[in-house]
Amino acid sequence: MKLKKMIGVTLLSAVSSISNAEQSPPNVVLIFADDLGYGDLSCQGATKVQTPNIDKLAADGRRFTDAHSASAVCTPSRYGLITGEYPMRAGLWGPCPPTSKLLIDVDRLTIAKVFKNKGYETSCFGKWHLGFGDEKADYSKPLRPGPQDLGFDYYFGVPVVNSAPPYVYVENDRVVGMTENDPIVYLGKNAGKKATPITPLTKEHGNRVPNWFGGAAEAHKLYNDFELGTTLTERATKWIRERDKKPFFLYLATTNIHHPFTPAPRFQGTSQCGLYGDFIHELDWMVGEITKTLEEQGIADNTLVIFTSDNGGMFNHGGQDAFKHGHKQNGDLLGFKFGIWEGGHRVPFIAKWPGKIKAGTTSSQLICNVDMLATFAALTKQKVAPDQMADSVNVLPALVSEPTSPVREHLILSPRQSSHISLRKGKWMYIPARSSGGFTGGPGTHGAGGPPSVSAVGSSNSDIENGKIKKNAPPAQLYNLETDVNQTKNVYKEHPEVVKEMEAMLKTYTSTVKLEKGKRKKRPNQKPKQAQP
Repeated sequence: MKLKKMIGVTLLSAVSSISNAEQSPPNVVLIFADDLGYGDLSCQGATKVQTPNIDKLAADGRRFTDAHSASAVCTPSRYGLITGEYPMRAGLWGPCPPTSKLLIDVDRLTIAKVFKNKGYETSCFGKWHLGFGDEKADYSKPLRPGPQDLGFDYYFGVPVVNSAPPYVYVENDRVVGMTENDPIVYLGKNAGKKATPITPLTKEHGNRVPNWFGGAAEAHKLYNDFELGTTLTERATKWIRERDKKPFFLYLATTNIHHPFTPAPRFQGTSQCGLYGDFIHELDWMVGEITKTLEEQGIADNTLVIFTSDNGGMFNHGGQDAFKHGHKQNGDLLGFKFGIWEGGHRVPFIAKWPGKIKAGTTSSQLICNVDMLATFAALTKQKVAPDQMADSVNVLPALVSEPTSPVREHLILSPRQSSHISLRKGKWMYIPARSSGGFTGGPGTHGAGGPPSVSAVGSSNSDIENGKIKKNAPPAQLYNLETDVNQTKNVYKEHPEVVKEMEAMLKTYTSTVKLEKGKRKKRPNQKPKQAQP
């Protein structure tokens, strides 16, 4: 009798444990790669690089074929991801400079705050590139407001981008390694020899802006371009191992694969398309280290892992070299980073959640990185006011089930130039101007893109001939992505009724376009001031 009672208690305890485990909130890891194109993964068709760890994510989860970044540029894309708001509403078009103030209002809801509201521990590692401070970023002082004022309990990473100064690490709100006796000093773009030395690179590694900062010699020594990926990965995995029982949210914004291409020595020469491919291999290793740590901690089954990119691949020197080796960073999609054609903003998006997301599946649902805020709110069972939700749509059903109707009806997309804010609705993509609204240089230049580079890689488009827009090309563009995802034919003239409908709908958005607070409002067709990419 006692034995039966003991067995009963044991079974009841086991059932209770399983029930509690099922009810415990899932951990969430969001990996946001930099400049990774639609065709940069072997699970997306690449043959000159091998990405076994990312491929395994796809094999164990769901790969989305119609996922987009709200902007084809880094800073605006990150703004959209964290706030759930289209970056054009904040007047964001290009990369922000190293001295930029914090671009996100500390009072607004963010993806980190969504998790904090439900008792999660939150962290951010890697590339920030959204500014610090109320007026400007002063690296010699505490960098507040910053990530910690937007819901992240802990931050460690690179303040801007790996191609721009100050070339130091920031932990929470301080420059790592800086001392009172040797503070960091902003010298400006003409710092020259007065600037503190940084890691020596060659032309082969790709463009990098000279250092504009002096002082903080030890802080600069800690920052080594060839160790960035390793350092960020070690910090992120250490943070995961230190978690106790609380659910956590980890946002890892990698510097891979943004130029300069500086993979650690052990990855150099491992791909078939130069340093560009080697940098992808390092990124794949980083993803593998994160997933391995989750497994070692016994929490992989209760963790949602999302892997995506901030925009499409850039046809810079590294990308051009990779193309010569037979690698097409955006696959057969038209265009590149900075531009409004699909290659600029259609990105890899993979989600894995054991037992919740069906393994080995693909989805053609239209989704965007601005949708993470509403999706995470739904995941954590929170009701959010519509004004706080901004432009975010809950796409959780597309992750965990197979909806028969679209989870998102339409999407606003932005390139480098505000004249090309565009509308995607169903199968239609409407661009209210000619060309891509991005870079326009040809091969051999860092700012390659647009018609010259489209022709150089062999892409076909009815508006383009010999690297130029035809004189008789329509004034705007309309593509049927259901039958022509590579945008080979502009059907603007064939469907005037669709153009009229799309034009009217787009105007309801562009009429509200604004710049940052305190700055003069500009019309969407005004070319914005250029910024260093």
